[in-house]
Amino acid sequence: MDTTLINIVCLILLFLGILGTFLPILPGLLLSFAGLLIYKFGTDADLSMVYVWAFGILTAASAVLNYVIPAKTNKKYGGTTWGSIGSIVGTIVGMFIPIPLGFLIGMFAGVFIGELLHDSKDMDKALKSTKGAFIGFIYGTGFSLVVGVAMFLVVVLNMLNII
Repeated sequence: MDTTLINIVCLILLFLGILGTFLPILPGLLLSFAGLLIYKFGTDADLSMVYVWAFGILTAASAVLNYVIPAKTNKKYGGTTWGSIGSIVGTIVGMFIPIPLGFLIGMFAGVFIGELLHDSKDMDKALKSTKGAFIGFIYGTGFSLVVGVAMFLVVVLNMLNII
């Protein structure tokens, strides 16, 4: 296969991976990491293995943190297991609702409804738990986005023989 075509495929995968950091329909950093691996091993690129290992570790860490951070921030803001379960159910349901950012709206609605199912009289607690889920989502997504953009930049800079 032509090196130019491989480079284009790699850049597309890296870009889709960046989109996937906040769109749950795409596997996010896994796409970016696949683009990096194809670039490293599918071309004659002189990209250091340090980048491959570092981004592999950061991709794995991101996968774990995307589940841990929202749960921790949810708990920090007074959330319960009901809110965490509601978050998962709401995200899944939201992905099938044909509105922009349905997954995100579903996640927040799920947390809120889950907390109200746990204690229907404490709306303030449900709102705080939803706030915690939002903050967790921002932290997790932000970390993944930074890693995805860094992978993209490393590959582009390597293609341009800057690094």
